[in-house]
Amino acid sequence: MLPALCSRLSCRALFVQGHRTLSLFSSSGPSNWNKVVSDAEKIVGYPTSFMSLRCLLSDELSNVAMHVRKLVGTQHPLLNTARGFVYDSKNNLQMRGLVVLLLSKAAGPSHAASDLLPQDMVSGIYPSQRNLAEITELIHTAFLVHRGIVNLKEWTVSDGPLKDMQFGNKMAVLSGDFLLANACTGLAELNNTKVVELISSAIGDLVQGIYYENPEENSLTDGVDMASWEEQTFLSHGALLAKSCQAAMELAQHDKESQRLAYKYGKHLSLGHKLNSDLQPFVKSSVGEPVSFSLSAAPVVFHRQIVGQERWHQQLQQAQTQRNQLDYSKLLAAVKSEKGVSTAVDLCCYHSNKALEAIQAFPSSEARSALENIASAITKF
Repeated sequence: MLPALCSRLSCRALFVQGHRTLSLFSSSGPSNWNKVVSDAEKIVGYPTSFMSLRCLLSDELSNVAMHVRKLVGTQHPLLNTARGFVYDSKNNLQMRGLVVLLLSKAAGPSHAASDLLPQDMVSGIYPSQRNLAEITELIHTAFLVHRGIVNLKEWTVSDGPLKDMQFGNKMAVLSGDFLLANACTGLAELNNTKVVELISSAIGDLVQGIYYENPEENSLTDGVDMASWEEQTFLSHGALLAKSCQAAMELAQHDKESQRLAYKYGKHLSLGHKLNSDLQPFVKSSVGEPVSFSLSAAPVVFHRQIVGQERWHQQLQQAQTQRNQLDYSKLLAAVKSEKGVSTAVDLCCYHSNKALEAIQAFPSSEARSALENIASAITKF
């Protein structure tokens, strides 16, 4: 419980008389996260950025990549997604597979497993668990690609030629479906009905969560509260990791309690990581810098609930420009003036502590320490 206590104290140090002091956030957050991920990758045996290499270098996807090259020079978001796979400076893309591998190593072999031999493990991880980590990453990558599909109903001339957007959408659907099909094939090859059920339900949760993430603007500003935000965020950002962690324990034939704790760690880590991401524009922005953020970001949702609907609509109207667009710098100042940001930080620390609590039941090891470091790192900005 000591790591959880230290994390709680460090978060509490960010507040002075109920208001959060932004300057107390460490500016070395991204580099600290990169170091935590890099150290963790050494423990599992190889950089997890190469986990999906077999699929990404396949002939089928190489053909898709050749077509995607035709989008160079256009503004289609699929290009940015592709660049992110090649250069991921924040080490976020492979986090899910890395956590699955670390949990597998931290839990070790099950004493109840009669048909699994310790000598089959590589770096303390069963081959099936490594395959599961790769499957998890393929599913996540597929949904990232699908998110790059442009809504052509909102297309304007400034977005570039319509034919480029249409072609980019076709490529996003094709490449995303290809990755998802490979993940499903690998899932079937694990020959474990419960694991198939878990990961299949996670895919369903992802679809449902992404659907909830894209409501009409009016329902976005009127209908999302703290409870529904957390529920929707779990579906779109937490379910895949939580259920993959549980599935990793199932593959090693660990008991239900170990599976429950692994699920709990994945759930709270995902929610904390999403909160950290949502908070970035509010803790990093400087006066005069251009800023942009989603109206469904946690600090905005919490701010709206704190100030009430009437005042929130007034703030939205005050932030409107003459071109009927939002001035995000004004809206940012309005959100910072209340406790929406500090509430989001509190919740981030809460989920970090819950993840730390879950991992304490596993034996002390390098892998467990790496998982603790990852859970603590999501509270650094």
